[in-house]
Amino acid sequence: MTQAPDHFRQEFIAFAVEKEVLRFGEFKTKAGRLSPYFFNAGLFNDGMSLMKLGEFYAEAIKNSGIEFDMLFGPAYKGITLVASIAIAFAKNGHNYPYAYNRKEAKDHGEGGVIVGSPLKGRVLIIDDVISAGTSVRESVELIAANGANACGVAIAIDRQEKGLGELSAVQEVVKNNQIPVCAIANLNDLLQYLKNKKEMAQNLHAVEAYRQSYGVD
Repeated sequence: MTQAPDHFRQEFIAFAVEKEVLRFGEFKTKAGRLSPYFFNAGLFNDGMSLMKLGEFYAEAIKNSGIEFDMLFGPAYKGITLVASIAIAFAKNGHNYPYAYNRKEAKDHGEGGVIVGSPLKGRVLIIDDVISAGTSVRESVELIAANGANACGVAIAIDRQEKGLGELSAVQEVVKNNQIPVCAIANLNDLLQYLKNKKEMAQNLHAVEAYRQSYGVD
């Protein structure tokens, strides 16, 4: 699997920091850890930033080499993500169908939990980050229940930190579901970005210390 060029990943980190989607401080993670940084894709909350985000995802997916027939975004954050990525691909001549799910089944109108294109073929799951892998597991099961196959996961940032055991949360998803995961950028890219910003030396030291405790290569 091919990774996007370094300058591309650095541009994404800079974009996320500029939009205050990637923040520094002290944040409690789902695992109960105190993290010196936090990434919240829900803060890409205007048309221009969502358009650019979709383009970053599309480029990372293209570079990954993952072959897919359609895109799937789990509710709720995955809904805007998958739509923006489908649009980014369409602008470049690749018109992929996409779908997302409801949290609760609809009992009127078209009914069901799937909105958009019917799930079929090789389905690429879209998410922002992978913490415990719960969202991915539920998506894989939902896709299989509809007669399709999950072929991979695309996320914005790979935190490269331990999940339930010694593997990272992303590595656990790969192992447990037998599917590849690609990311626009990862913790290595974040550290590289911070090293080039003298005014962010304090953040660099905090992130490096956090990686010493929880990091996985």
